[in-house]
Amino acid sequence: MTSAEQPAPELRVRQWIDVDGTPLDVPVTLSDLGEGPKILFAFQHWCRGCHLHGFPTLQRLHASLATRGVGFAVIQTVFEGEHENTFEKLRVNQVKYDLPVSFGHDPIPEGTRLPTFMEDYRTRGTPWFSVIDAGGAVIFSDFHLDADKLVAHLERV
Repeated sequence: MTSAEQPAPELRVRQWIDVDGTPLDVPVTLSDLGEGPKILFAFQHWCRGCHLHGFPTLQRLHASLATRGVGFAVIQTVFEGEHENTFEKLRVNQVKYDLPVSFGHDPIPEGTRLPTFMEDYRTRGTPWFSVIDAGGAVIFSDFHLDADKLVAHLERV
C-alpha cells in the first residue's frame, strides 16, 4: 500500500463503547482487534466528509473484510467542536451506520495540543483511515482510501 511502513503505535484512547454501545471499563488495545490486519477510522460527529464518504467507505470495508479476520475500531478524534463531538455521539453513529465495532472517544488530553490518536498516528483531520498489516506495521494512513483497492490488497496477502 505505501512504502513508508512503520510499527503501529498502541492505542492510548481511554473512553470506549463496545459493539453493543456499552461503555467499557478498560481501553481497547490493538491486540483486542485480533491477530490479522486492522482498520482504524478516525471521525468527528460534525464532519460532513465523515458522513458523506468516510462512514460509507468503512461500511464497505467492514462488509467485505470483517469475516476474513480484519479487525476494526472507530475513533472520534475531538480536536475541535467539543460541544458537538461528544462521547454520547459514539452510539448515535454506531447505530446509524450499523457498525458492530468498538468506538472510542479521544478528546485532547490536558496539557497537550492533539488527541492521542492524531498525535500517535500523525493524522491530519477527519475522515482518516489507518491500516495496519498482520505484522503490526502501518501500511496506509490518509484521508482518501479506495475501498476496492484495499479489499483486493488484503485478499492477496
